[in-house]
Amino acid sequence: MTQSAICNPPSAIGNPRVSVLVPARNEAENVPELAARVGRAFTALGLTDGAGELVLINDGSTDDTGAIAEGLCATYPFLRVLHHRRNLGLTAALRTGFAAVRGDFILFLPADLESDPETDIPLLLGKLDEGYDVVAGWRQGRKEGKVFASGIYNSVSRWLFGVTAHDMNWIKGFRREVIETLPPLRSDWHRFLLHIAAHQGYRIGEVATPWHRRRAGRSKFGFSRIPISLLDVVVVWFLLTFSRAPMRFFGGLGLICLLVSGLTYAGLLGLWFSAQTQVRPLFWGAGGLAIAGLLLFLIGFIAELVVSQADQIAEIERTLRASRAQAGRDGG
Repeated sequence: MTQSAICNPPSAIGNPRVSVLVPARNEAENVPELAARVGRAFTALGLTDGAGELVLINDGSTDDTGAIAEGLCATYPFLRVLHHRRNLGLTAALRTGFAAVRGDFILFLPADLESDPETDIPLLLGKLDEGYDVVAGWRQGRKEGKVFASGIYNSVSRWLFGVTAHDMNWIKGFRREVIETLPPLRSDWHRFLLHIAAHQGYRIGEVATPWHRRRAGRSKFGFSRIPISLLDVVVVWFLLTFSRAPMRFFGGLGLICLLVSGLTYAGLLGLWFSAQTQVRPLFWGAGGLAIAGLLLFLIGFIAELVVSQADQIAEIERTLRASRAQAGRDGG
């Protein structure tokens, strides 16, 4: 589904120190100014002669975004363009971009110019140079209708994951090792890059960045995503917390069910001896809880087997990659 542009292949750019990754969909009016501002930022930072690259992912645009971006390649030799034949979403665009970028530092910016590359590229790089592994931008002066909902999302994220950043879903900067160790990103998981990196033990930083109102085009994100985002936060928290030890979750629930069932039966037994009476609904309810507890234990055991097999497969894949890399070095 991904097609590379013919302009400025990686061999022509060299080995960049900084890669700026920008997914774009129907941003034809903003792409020329975006490239110009990135170019000025590179010049100001001394990232010339191949030290900086801009990788733009045209995510199935239905306007002239792709054609305009390719037309800019002759003017900006640091620009590379990749195309999705249809719209796959921001997470898929990031997957494509992460596989294509080659810099030691990778910066993720939007194409709509709500983030100004001339200002924000130096800010993100400056914070990364302080030793942080991941840096999140914190929008200042933001004035749009989604501020309240975004605040709820960020508060829930901080509560569940312990990440102290104020703005989880804005521009970011990464060291290369971070994106190389990210797990496969599922749909809409671009929102949780900070959460995943923090869970993996990377050092998270934050830098205040000015927010600018969109100059052209329209936003691709509506209020309908808010409940989906909150549900996804819970799913990601569950997977990060229990994916390596699923028995802790399922076994814990099973123990609670068995404990409640046992206490209920003990109470019913005492009621029978003291008053010679029965409470049939409670009797059958406790029986159902006991069966549920045993089933949860069974699910936990099966999940542990799945995790064990996944670990073995991952180890085999790492060994094969290392063998191929060694063979390539020996052959070279």
